[in-house]
Amino acid sequence: MFRRRKREQPEQAVAEAAPLQEARESGPWDADEPHPDRDRVDLGGMRISVSPDYDVQVAVAGDQPIGVVVIHHDSALQLHAFAAPKRGGLWDEVRTKLAASVKEAGGTVERKDGPFGPELAGQIPAEGGTQPVRYLGVDGPRWFLRAVISGKAALDADVAQPLEDVIRDVVVVRGDDPMAPEEPILLRIPGERPAATAEQNVPLNPFRRGPEISELR
Repeated sequence: MFRRRKREQPEQAVAEAAPLQEARESGPWDADEPHPDRDRVDLGGMRISVSPDYDVQVAVAGDQPIGVVVIHHDSALQLHAFAAPKRGGLWDEVRTKLAASVKEAGGTVERKDGPFGPELAGQIPAEGGTQPVRYLGVDGPRWFLRAVISGKAALDADVAQPLEDVIRDVVVVRGDDPMAPEEPILLRIPGERPAATAEQNVPLNPFRRGPEISELR
């Protein structure tokens, strides 16, 4: 879990800079903390690394971007960022709600320890049967990042590695405006809008190639 540090005297900050940087070798990152300067697409509330190895798409409800979908071969990663309280994280509470929701919908889920801490792994109902899925969560300073991995990557650790690396390199831009806990952090579509769009249910079955940045409706 991320914690904000108290304001330090210059001498103290210099003395502690090296061990602090060493302790934070990977993210997800908060926009206000030091993080690697990489090629990322700026979506407002999130900055996502880009690569020719996968597609980054924006999920849209109406005219409002609501999340990010990263497609890698026959697997997908969905990312959503939310506001969180100043003290304490949301993942424990959200994880309990997710588990109950999956079971109520006829799926199965169990708690496991993953690379980001506790996560949920199981099967959810899908067209023609069930779909393997992993729910991951990261508590940041006044924000919470929820990730959902589906497809083959939900079952194979090696296949999941590239998508987990995307999570590690996300930069969350919370902003300073007051927000209620679990309120979505607003995103925006970068630059010019692409001509191609897709139906909103694609993230549940997103195993197709497309432009690097596209818009899901």
